[in-house]
Parts: sequence; structure tokens; C-alpha cells
Amino acid sequence: MNLELLAKYGPRMLEGLVVTLELVAISVAIGALLALPVALARLSPRRWLNGIAFGYVYFFRGTPLLAQTYLVYYGSGQFRHFFDALGLWWFFREAFLCCLLTFTLNTAAYQAEILRGAIRAIAHGQREAAMSLGLNPYQVFIKVILPQALIIALRPLGNEIILMIKGSAVAAIVTVFDLMGATRLAYARSFDITVYLWAAVLYLIVVETLRRLWNRLELRMTRHMAIAGYRT
Repeated sequence: MNLELLAKYGPRMLEGLVVTLELVAISVAIGALLALPVALARLSPRRWLNGIAFGYVYFFRGTPLLAQTYLVYYGSGQFRHFFDALGLWWFFREAFLCCLLTFTLNTAAYQAEILRGAIRAIAHGQREAAMSLGLNPYQVFIKVILPQALIIALRPLGNEIILMIKGSAVAAIVTVFDLMGATRLAYARSFDITVYLWAAVLYLIVVETLRRLWNRLELRMTRHMAIAGYRT
């Protein structure tokens, strides 16, 4: 281990790690807010609404995150006059904000499909039983269907966050100095491949920490199932 190299570039890489965590946390949180309406649109009997939601999900799940990032960051420059007229160019000229928008739209598509599958996994008898108690459809969904669906979706959502953490490395391609961006800079100046090993270790630490926290959350959320004997 080159301690001199670590002392020189280690702090910069840790700053990049903070940027990575900010980027992922904000995009996943906003994406979660978008995911539920999209999932409901995918389940809607209205064909036009279902079609719009399907097109959105199909595009963002079917194309690489890198290509989406390029389209937003570099493509927005082709419409600078339009965004200037709307007063939005300040947003699209910032690489971090373009990545934030792209990651949000991408993870919202994945989270929407996870929620859609979880909602459909709830037995129809649950709805019938709730409605027999006098609950209206809104109350049935909020108090009966959604809580159970979130438990089913918990593990896949955790996997999606982990994938976003690793996928966020593409932000470095558009000059965002996240963990990978700081690592590329360190390598460009030192030509020491060890810096990429340090980056890999930092990603591994973050992912393992999240995995352990998510396991604890899942155990807490499903403790009633363990008492009832449903969880192995």
C-alpha cells in the first residue's frame, strides 16, 4: 500500500463517496414518490394511461443508464434556447443535476415495476374481505393492499438501491466528481491502478452496510409474520 498516495488522494475519494451517496439517496427517494403513481397507471384499466406508463417503463428499463445520462446531459444542450426561454437552463447545465434527473427517472421505472408486481401478488380475497367490512376502495388500498405490497417489495427494492449505487459510477463520464470520478482523476495523475482497488473496497463497504441495514429493516417489518409462523 502506497501511504503517500493514499494520503494525497484518499480525502478526495471520500468526498467523491459523499457525492455518490447524495446522488443515489436523492434519486431513489424522489424515484419512490414517482414509482407509486406509475405502478398504479400500469394497473389502470384505462388503456391510454396504461400505455403511457408502459412506454415510460419500457424505455428506461430497456436502455442503458449510460445512454440515458448522455441523452439528458449532452442532448439538453441542443435545446438550450428552449430551456433558456423556460428559465430551466440553470438546471440542465449542471452535470450533477442532469445525473440526478436521469437516475431518478431510471430508478422510478424499476421501482414502479417492483410495486406493480407486489400489488398484483396480493390475493383478491384481501380486497373482498376489506370491502365486506365497509371500507371504500381508497381505504382498502391504503390500509390493506399497500402495506402488504411494500413488505413483498422490500427485498427487490433493496436490490434496486444496490444496483443504483453501483450504476451511479456512470456519473463520472459526464464530469461529476463522485467516487468513480475522483478515482479516475487520481489515476490520471498517479497512474497507479491501486486507486481503483480502493474505490472497489469503498463501494463494497457501502453495499455491505446497506445490505445489513436492509436485512434488519426487513426483519423488523416482518416480525409479525415470524410470530404467526409464516416466515422461515
